[in-house]
Amino acid sequence: MRVLVTRPQHSGERTAERLRELGHEPILLPLSQPVHDGDAAVRGLETTEGGIVITSAETIRALATHSAELAVHLTRPVFAVGDATAEEARTIGFTAVTASGGSGTELAETIAERAGGGFVLYLAGRPRAETFEKRAREIGLRITVVECYRMEPTWIAPQTLQTIVAHQRPDAILFFSRQTAENFFRVIEAHMSPDGLAGMRFLCLSKSVAEAVPIPLQGAVSIASVPEERSLLSLL
Repeated sequence: MRVLVTRPQHSGERTAERLRELGHEPILLPLSQPVHDGDAAVRGLETTEGGIVITSAETIRALATHSAELAVHLTRPVFAVGDATAEEARTIGFTAVTASGGSGTELAETIAERAGGGFVLYLAGRPRAETFEKRAREIGLRITVVECYRMEPTWIAPQTLQTIVAHQRPDAILFFSRQTAENFFRVIEAHMSPDGLAGMRFLCLSKSVAEAVPIPLQGAVSIASVPEERSLLSLL
């Protein structure tokens, strides 16, 4: 099966490798790119104590270039969404990493169980779903939010997208974030007919992501049962 991957380049290459292992043919089309602010992350670490919350591997990449400053914080408890993000945290040296399920709600509840009423530092990105923060407030967690990366849309040449749709014809398109889905369909609607997408499947990491797919195409949408890559790829 030919699969269009819309993740940023670094993450997209990892997903492409997994697709090949599953016998599929990936097509890479990064629709966003991260801009990291490792200095902000370090300042957040230096002015707080206790647990650290991570919901994206982009946070790890923001920290990776500050290994000297990071060293004294590597024994702090880290709470990560999903096994993949948790493993990324371990690769840069964190030694007390707990993985929750794939949702922000589960992450907040895991922290409440493990960390009690202490303060936690949330190393976040922008834009982001507010699921974790909403649930954290509901159950009384005290969090400090520090934004250490932002995702910026990648400009797509209309002819590039037209070539992919018309000639490479993916059988399925993977959408990991609402922002990238919105970017994709914005270009489609501006430069070509949505009819050109007929027969393709739109595989979305969550219900929120799926809502960005235009109504006429909703019948071709599938949503991962758990917001993790493994669950998304199981839809293929």
